[in-house]
Amino acid sequence: MIDYIELQLTLTPFYPGNELATVWCAEYGFESFLEEAPSIKAYIPKVLFDNSVIPALQERFSAQEIASIFEVNEIPAQNWNQVWEDSFEPVLLEHLSIVAPFHGAEYRQGRVIEIEPKMSFGTGHHQTTYMMCMALERELPDLTHKKVLDMGTGTGILAINAELMGATEIIAVDIEPWSVENTVENMKRNTCSNIDAREGDIYVVTEKDFDLILANINRNVLLVHLPIYADKLKMNGLIMLSGFFTTDIADLVHAATGYNLILQRTYEKEGWACLVFKK
Repeated sequence: MIDYIELQLTLTPFYPGNELATVWCAEYGFESFLEEAPSIKAYIPKVLFDNSVIPALQERFSAQEIASIFEVNEIPAQNWNQVWEDSFEPVLLEHLSIVAPFHGAEYRQGRVIEIEPKMSFGTGHHQTTYMMCMALERELPDLTHKKVLDMGTGTGILAINAELMGATEIIAVDIEPWSVENTVENMKRNTCSNIDAREGDIYVVTEKDFDLILANINRNVLLVHLPIYADKLKMNGLIMLSGFFTTDIADLVHAATGYNLILQRTYEKEGWACLVFKK
């Protein structure tokens, strides 16, 4: 468990200041965001926080004639579970409901995945997970006997969904040990037996010939991983990427094209993006 820094930015005017804040803060390593107009809260692990980002951000807002007030708060690790429960929203699609144990029957429709969220929070989770699940439903609804790699598995949502959709060989990877522990817990909660949860980066995956690769991480990591993903994907296999902003689409498409990955579809939701590529 780790401590986080919450950077609260009060912006005038709030729009488009809120959109600029998410893009610029992400450049400095902030990984989750929560909008509470007229403020936006950005979160980063304490060990990665550098106070010099505040004057840098102030200068950038000033250049855009946006008034900004900053407040820095430290959030102890022991608060994470409660923050998750307070902020986590169910993901509801036509044939799928992703819920936490505290969600009632009104949210449980179609294929139900119940998770116990423990390791992250913020608006990024909901939008990106929603789009990845939507892309799966639309692009590859039948995963029978498919081999799947889920990078940045987090709670294990996408890996679990893949098994419920028919996949028989799934590798779920995350760099955080408590994420892997959470994934294993959620596998048991949903009676999954085809998922191999691993702690580490892409280098813990020695297998190749995946039919589908799911990567819900962030722009910088995805750019580093892309050539490895391309190498591990079967010909005609699909890669679905999310965890980044719509402003990052061009960079990722350009990079992917260099590895013979052809863009099939683009999904967007509240400033976040999901890209589907075919090899």
